[in-house]
Amino acid sequence: MTRVVADISASLDGFVTGPDPGPDNGLGTGGEALHTWAFSDDPADRRILAEGTARSGAVVLGRHLFDVVDGPNGWNDTSGYGAGEVGRPAFVVLTSSPPESVRTTDLDWTFVTTGLPDAVAAARERAEAASSGGGRALDVVLMGGGATVGSALDAGLVDALTLHLAPVVLGAGTPLFTGGTPRTLVQRHVIPTSTATHLTYDVLA
Repeated sequence: MTRVVADISASLDGFVTGPDPGPDNGLGTGGEALHTWAFSDDPADRRILAEGTARSGAVVLGRHLFDVVDGPNGWNDTSGYGAGEVGRPAFVVLTSSPPESVRTTDLDWTFVTTGLPDAVAAARERAEAASSGGGRALDVVLMGGGATVGSALDAGLVDALTLHLAPVVLGAGTPLFTGGTPRTLVQRHVIPTSTATHLTYDVLA
């Protein structure tokens, strides 16, 4: 069964970027510390990264994050979603207007302009097709940014939340939670490593 999984790193004070994020500073000031775990040599971190990317049948991201990863200092052959871990899933970008050009033309991009539910639905269709082709269930992964994940949680579109809690206090930046619809979470896994605490919850209505 294809699930919608929000998967994002956050600071202890709830920020998913540091202050002043932008195309040339995607994680904001100090925000690189949020993703130390993803480049760690800790075997548990490596396993969590591999398992997370391996389950990805399609990935949803917002336009601001797309502009960062497709920018001149963005993803390349050694740095990107699941680089060195798995094959490349389809990517669905929620945007008000598609870009005129794409740098990373070797990736499978779909641009959805009709809202987050339609973006998730398009990603689910791609993930289910990939599941049928590969013979195993694959998920839709919401990788961010924070506004996209937060909006999906508010809208009741998320089945599970995986939060990589980094041992850093940023003080400011892009918050993951800004109020909105209350949700009940059921804790499924807590895995502490040398660089983060990896938390997995089922999201109830």
